[in-house]
Amino acid sequence: MLDTQAGLDVTIDGAGKGAAKLFPKLGQVAFEADLARLSVDGEVVIEARPPALNMDGVAAVPAPGGFTQASAQAEAAMAERVLEAFDGARQVVDLYCGLGTFALRIARTTPVHAVENDRAALKALDAAWRRAKGLKAVSHEARDLARRPLMKDELEKFDAAVFDPPRAGARAQAEMLAASAIKTIAAVSCNPATLARDLRILVDGGYTIKSVLPVDQFLFSPHIEVVVILKRE
Repeated sequence: MLDTQAGLDVTIDGAGKGAAKLFPKLGQVAFEADLARLSVDGEVVIEARPPALNMDGVAAVPAPGGFTQASAQAEAAMAERVLEAFDGARQVVDLYCGLGTFALRIARTTPVHAVENDRAALKALDAAWRRAKGLKAVSHEARDLARRPLMKDELEKFDAAVFDPPRAGARAQAEMLAASAIKTIAAVSCNPATLARDLRILVDGGYTIKSVLPVDQFLFSPHIEVVVILKRE
């Protein structure tokens, strides 16, 4: 369940093939509960209003059941740290970009190339960018960065990069970043173990850790999000 600007966005997973016959009843329940959207196994049953999230003034509608940050306040704090680090950047690459948590905010001042394996997330990001006014260019690319990271020559045109991978981390992409000439990197992670591994790769490649920001995003759990800023001197 996701709390959006338009109301609750509810997703039911694992309902199985027979769930379609229940859609009329589910739709009625969703209507009476004034849900913004109800989806079952990725299929929208009813959408009364687009369930948009506020990305610093940009409305982004996630795909049903799509990944989003757990807390709006934590998301804003993470984005603020990344934006501060990228001040003055001319071209940014957002790796594992998801819905555009960072890309849509960065695009207020700087062109961004967003890379993500989840095509539904990329579609949502592109739609949000096209609806917004006054943003710089946001190009996007569907790519499995664990198997096919952006290579050193592909990274040459960027002077800043942010990556926010799943819990498995970004070993392959970190190796390519470590070989690049990118000046500023923001590493974001919810897994301290794989983050430490990826940071070791970057430090060994010549980067210096400038700041570490822990964010208590996952309330009532032992998990924590971390934003690390690195610079190449």
